[in-house]
Amino acid sequence: MPLNDEHNSDSESSHLSESTAASSDSEYSRQSFNSDSSSKPSSPASASPPKMITFDELMAAARNLTNLTLAHEIAVNANFCIKHEDLPQNSFAGTVKQIVHKAFWDHLESELNEDPPEYEHAIKLFEEIKEILLSFLTPGANRIQNQICEVLDTDLIRQQAEHNAVDIHGLANYIINTMGKLCAPIRDNDIKQLKATDNIVELLRQIFRVLDLMKMDMANYTIQNLRPYLQRNLVDYERTKFQEILEETPSALDLTTEWIKESIEDELSSASDESSSSPGADSSSKRTISPTVVLNNGYLKLLQWNYHKTIPETLITDEARLQELREKLKQLRIIACVCLITNNMVGAAIVDVPDFAEQLKRISLPLLEGMNKKTFDLKEALNAIGVQICSKVNRSLTERGLPTLDKEMQSNLMGQIAHIVEENNPVCSLIDKRIQFFLRSLLALPSFQKSMPTMPGGLSVIQTEMELVGSQYASIVNFNKQVYGPFYANILRKLLFPETPMEKAETGTATATS
Repeated sequence: MPLNDEHNSDSESSHLSESTAASSDSEYSRQSFNSDSSSKPSSPASASPPKMITFDELMAAARNLTNLTLAHEIAVNANFCIKHEDLPQNSFAGTVKQIVHKAFWDHLESELNEDPPEYEHAIKLFEEIKEILLSFLTPGANRIQNQICEVLDTDLIRQQAEHNAVDIHGLANYIINTMGKLCAPIRDNDIKQLKATDNIVELLRQIFRVLDLMKMDMANYTIQNLRPYLQRNLVDYERTKFQEILEETPSALDLTTEWIKESIEDELSSASDESSSSPGADSSSKRTISPTVVLNNGYLKLLQWNYHKTIPETLITDEARLQELREKLKQLRIIACVCLITNNMVGAAIVDVPDFAEQLKRISLPLLEGMNKKTFDLKEALNAIGVQICSKVNRSLTERGLPTLDKEMQSNLMGQIAHIVEENNPVCSLIDKRIQFFLRSLLALPSFQKSMPTMPGGLSVIQTEMELVGSQYASIVNFNKQVYGPFYANILRKLLFPETPMEKAETGTATATS
């Protein structure tokens, strides 16, 4: 399909839009891909002239990005929740917090021990507690709302303080009882501990600690209730939010455009190499390129992405998940290499051993844990794997009354396993190509098809893990296409099907005539 062919360009454009968006969005995607977005200000990725961005606009875009990222995480991550984490006590921040808090509570205690007691700081704490308790109430809880406002009326408490008539323990007990009515069952033990605390300053301190936990519980309860709604509406929500970001910051698709452009260049280079290796090939065939293939190849590059480099804007919400899949694939690739090398070198000796490949995998997995850490030493791990595999093979041979591997064979086996770490290792390159082939085949399947493509040879030992990774990866990619399909379509249309000089001339003539 030549790029300057208008008819084929429109056909390919329509095909891409349908493949990069959900069925409900296909009409919109086709419109976005086949028409010039500059005529529609509301169109995704519409061309905008350079402009200065104010601080308020930048902050608005940042808020939209935060909301988009949070909504995406809540919807796609069933385990997402807010957790309470204390600062390490030996850290600088932890030490500062501890000193400041101690100074505050010591000051409060000295005020309450005065004669007569000074209640102003305590009254401010009661006012803050009142606001927190009211925030836990659902609409319509008028009776308990009125009761909280009546008991913790700070004006009344100040009047009582002037006459030294504040029942501070009575107020604390009321607060604890109210917290017991509003808290989740998981906080019942915390409430019991509060009731057993006599020192009023320590009691107030612990009340705030438990209130913080209750706020966290309330936030997680809200997240749990919000998740089904977000899952039903996430595609439209994310697309709308990203459009708002794009309107605030027109450069919000620059990295995405560069990512797609690099994928196009890679595809053109690959087509050129194939053309040069085929003497009878049409020279124009190197310009034939599929937008869908370009996009899928771009997604595949994310599994080899250098995450010190900024990821495309449209994939920021899934960056952590993609990075986790990349690390898992690196681990699986090494396991497949280890099994292939072992089978090639001592296959005849272990051919009768059932599930020997699985045993090799069980040896390798624990030694490859933590590969993503900077402190991980892959060479050392491979040496340890080689030693354990030699030991395993020899033990299996001894059990069957066969001679064990000689020193030269063991040295060769351990050496080849250790060489996996080297760049352009042939075994590693072979396994990597087969993993890429499997994932490329997976992306080529219709999104509604649940079956997996055939597992290439040499990967059977990691088939279960590869299918799990593949399923997670395809889920990320298919959802990303649904949300950002119209944006991708517009970028690809501009990069792959630019106006030809003749088309520009016709457009100029038509404008002049009108």
